[in-house]
Amino acid sequence: MSYRIIGKQRRLKVKRCTRHRLIRIEIFASFFILMVGVVYSQGNADRFVTVMNRMMGNYNTGNYAAMQKDYGDEMLDAFPLEKAEPFFQQLTAQYGKMVRIEPPRIVPPNQAVFPVEFERGKFDVKIVLNNQDKIIGLWFLPPSASVPVPEKHQTELALPFKGTWLVFWGGDTKAQNYHHDVSNQHFAFDFIGVDETGKSRKGDGSGNENFYAFGREILALADGVVIDVIEGVRDNLPGSMNPYSGLGNAVFIQHCENEVSVLAHFKMGSIRVKVGETVKKGQVLGLCGNSGNSSEPHLHYHLQNTPIIQNGTGIKVYFDKLIVRQNGKSETKIKYSPVKGDIISPE
Repeated sequence: MSYRIIGKQRRLKVKRCTRHRLIRIEIFASFFILMVGVVYSQGNADRFVTVMNRMMGNYNTGNYAAMQKDYGDEMLDAFPLEKAEPFFQQLTAQYGKMVRIEPPRIVPPNQAVFPVEFERGKFDVKIVLNNQDKIIGLWFLPPSASVPVPEKHQTELALPFKGTWLVFWGGDTKAQNYHHDVSNQHFAFDFIGVDETGKSRKGDGSGNENFYAFGREILALADGVVIDVIEGVRDNLPGSMNPYSGLGNAVFIQHCENEVSVLAHFKMGSIRVKVGETVKKGQVLGLCGNSGNSSEPHLHYHLQNTPIIQNGTGIKVYFDKLIVRQNGKSETKIKYSPVKGDIISPE
């Protein structure tokens, strides 16, 4: 069963790419989330807990009109009472009342994910609040542990850039891939822009502009829907890193139900897409930068099985068609997963 309630202006269409039938209730209003790199305190969690506790009480008593008092205007427009009442009645009939709410995982600056136990099942309930603590986004997702991990992705993926790039980290072993021990980044890549000789910079590399990657266009690997955007993170000076906002400026694209692309370290102010926007393969998402936990301009990319970044499991990526240079020889490869040391470019 799959429930989906969509706002008027932007329609989210997530294809099923596996045979698994997951319960997913998604409510999207017409809004844009501006995400910035900040550290959140317990006080920030409290605002989400207060709203979630009210939702639980109103849901369990069937007071759906009272529940809507916590909705922002966008949610009220996308999910009026005549839609909300039958929706929550069906949810209650199938899964019962909410029994227990666990502490939330905060996703700065305005999202929280609550593991919630119902009488007959569990969900991860994700809420998005505006500055007035009104709900502008709501998801009921299967718990991350139950989300299947595709043995092989079904989305046809192109390289997310033009030009020539070095695979600095990539592969199936820890020696090849710095990310190897991190579940969602198990098969991640770090791509560094290079010139035709394989050099990544000109001059002494003292500024970001001296690196060939900096300012290059980053492209959508395939069609999909933008589900998260992080912006507002400053670019580092080369050699400096920002662990407090690890991904830096980033874009998440959901291609189908269990395949989500994560692209990170965009140049500050360069991202051209918004949450809820449908993107096409090859569309410019933004420019390569040096934001977040990054010591020099590069693109981080990985594919995972869930939209919730910290709960994802990585999926090995095979790019459709690319030119690979190894040991001075170039070869066109099909359905290939690059490894550390490869120099690659689109065909």
